Amino acid sequence: MKKQSSILISALLMAVMLLTACGNDAASAGDVKADVTVETGDTDTNVTVDTGATGTDENMTDVSEDADGNGKATDKVASADDMVTPEEVVEEGMEPIYGDSIKDGVYEVTVDSSSSMFNIESCQLTVADGKMSAVMTMGGTGYLYLFMGTAEEAAAASEADYISFVENAEGKHTFEVPVEALDAGIDCAAFSKKKEMWYDRQLCFRADSLPMDAIAEGAVTTVESLGLADGEYTVEVTLEGGSGKASVSSPAQLTVENGQAYAVIIWSSPNYDYMKVDDVQYDLANEELGLQGNSAFKIPVSGFDWKMAVKADTIAMSEPHEIDYTLYFDSSTIQ
Repeated sequence: MKKQSSILISALLMAVMLLTACGNDAASAGDVKADVTVETGDTDTNVTVDTGATGTDENMTDVSEDADGNGKATDKVASADDMVTPEEVVEEGMEPIYGDSIKDGVYEVTVDSSSSMFNIESCQLTVADGKMSAVMTMGGTGYLYLFMGTAEEAAAASEADYISFVENAEGKHTFEVPVEALDAGIDCAAFSKKKEMWYDRQLCFRADSLPMDAIAEGAVTTVESLGLADGEYTVEVTLEGGSGKASVSSPAQLTVENGQAYAVIIWSSPNYDYMKVDDVQYDLANEELGLQGNSAFKIPVSGFDWKMAVKADTIAMSEPHEIDYTLYFDSSTIQ
């Protein structure tokens, strides 16, 4: 019986060696071990053969080839099917505004994101010597890293290039990122903790959320640069923001008093009870201006040819509600 088992084991070993020789041509680097068990009647004999071949691991990175024949880790990049439909963050008429147009300082700014899944709760912009950076506080804790570029670039980059989150005192994730320009689309890849994939995002740091006194001299058209004397004028004004249903009368009455410009803003609704410019509140001026009907306000104009951020409080809803708008005064239309 033992002699028969010995013969059987020898035969199996020979078969394995032949299979190994054939498999080595197609195998890649690595080690695979084959176990052969022969039942002898009273004991199991295990024979282990190192074939030198590599098996398939379901956890291995799925690699595809790009146009140049280079491998890329595609399983680390979210496809369009993995993401919600991205939104445009750069509005028509926006022009990039660089750090040399902003005074040095720290400012609270609004950041628009192309994805509702990448919610930026607040943002603090720092400007120093023409360079800009921002600390973004996220609305959740689902992202571990950011990379300033596309998701594909992030997957191929070194981990040293990733931007890790910092937990603030409230336990929220914050990321400090460089900002090339305001009012421009900036590529930013975000690595999901749950999905372990990079997602393409685009950010827009809005210049119209800056206070007017943050704008460097010469970056905005002013009364002084236009050489406007004290007096009465008119100017075309464009409103943006809110639901898009509201509008303001244009041209608007423009008054220059002691070198300061003021505009009369008449809304398409009587339901606004105050406006804010640079956090200063301006109440209804209908009685002062001798106007009836729709809400009217007299507000300062800090600059022309610039989307000036304002707030307007509406009482048309169940509760009063401040709404963010911008006003654009076109200096070429002043008469």
